[in-house]
Amino acid sequence: MTAPADVVASIRKFVAAEGGSAKAVVQPVGAAGVRITLVGAEGGILGDRVVDSVETATAVVDAVEGLETAEWDRELTSVANVAPSHWRQMAGWVAHQTRFPKARNRKIVD
Repeated sequence: MTAPADVVASIRKFVAAEGGSAKAVVQPVGAAGVRITLVGAEGGILGDRVVDSVETATAVVDAVEGLETAEWDRELTSVANVAPSHWRQMAGWVAHQTRFPKARNRKIVD
């Protein structure tokens, strides 16, 4: 299996910015493909790329020096650092809201 050159180049750039090493968690995400989640060695900054298959993801990890496969364990999750811009991106439209509706279960909670 050949690793896509654009994905390899972007991950190499990420690894270089993180001091030359990072961990990669390979996660199938259904019809969308396979997410390669990156956790940088310096500061635990997160990054990710999506490829077509697990085989392609493995080829990408093998093609990048300083990148090693990992699993989401206590050690890795404790060093992962989600930047504020990443939170906003994950929140989608909610991140830009200034007014929120009242909770539907308010009577139960109050």
